[in-house]
Amino acid sequence: MKVGILKTGRPPRPAIPQFGTYPDMFMRLLGPDAYDWRVYAADEGELPSAPDDCAAYIVTGSAAGVYESDPWIGELLDWLRAAKGRTKLVGICFGHQAMAQAFGGQVIKSPKGWAIGQQDYRVVRAEPWMDDPPAIRLPGSHQDQVVELPPNAEVIAASAFTPLGALAWRDQPAISMQLHPEFEPAYARALIEARRGKVYTDEQADRGIASYEGPDDRARVGLWINRFLQS
Repeated sequence: MKVGILKTGRPPRPAIPQFGTYPDMFMRLLGPDAYDWRVYAADEGELPSAPDDCAAYIVTGSAAGVYESDPWIGELLDWLRAAKGRTKLVGICFGHQAMAQAFGGQVIKSPKGWAIGQQDYRVVRAEPWMDDPPAIRLPGSHQDQVVELPPNAEVIAASAFTPLGALAWRDQPAISMQLHPEFEPAYARALIEARRGKVYTDEQADRGIASYEGPDDRARVGLWINRFLQS
């Protein structure tokens, strides 16, 4: 099965030799040999020539905001609208926001501020590709949020901080989530340290790093994504 990854950003450069790129992280999570992987540098203007070039696409995280005016962002949103119903779509963090924005929702820089460290979402509705836990715990790293639900999308997981935290579309094979199942805890800690004193206060950074002491649901959610892709 051919699966495309639309790269929309990159880790801090010093972290790449150890942790790889965002496409590398998704390949590790879902299986390096699980699919015939294709990577497209959407943040550099590279997009698939046709949506059905791949059976499914994953849209990665990014430091960019979907409401920004960079030409590649508008091109990505147009591509997503053209892809609707023609291929499976999975959006993660920025990808979650891009899909919501492309399909009629709204994304803003939230006045609530940053969500960093492990985040707990309650499962609102269990989809056929999920098992049925009451909640999931995954790395978070976002300030932007989806604040208006797109038509034909339903909330499947959420928190009080992020009420539209994970969505499933009813008019196309598409799912998205604000959290980062692809972030290994060591990378998530390195990302926080890279932003300490610049993006996050020491108190925020310390709290975020301390949250990675406990278990998470990365493997479970990776299995969910694989089941969705293969269903």
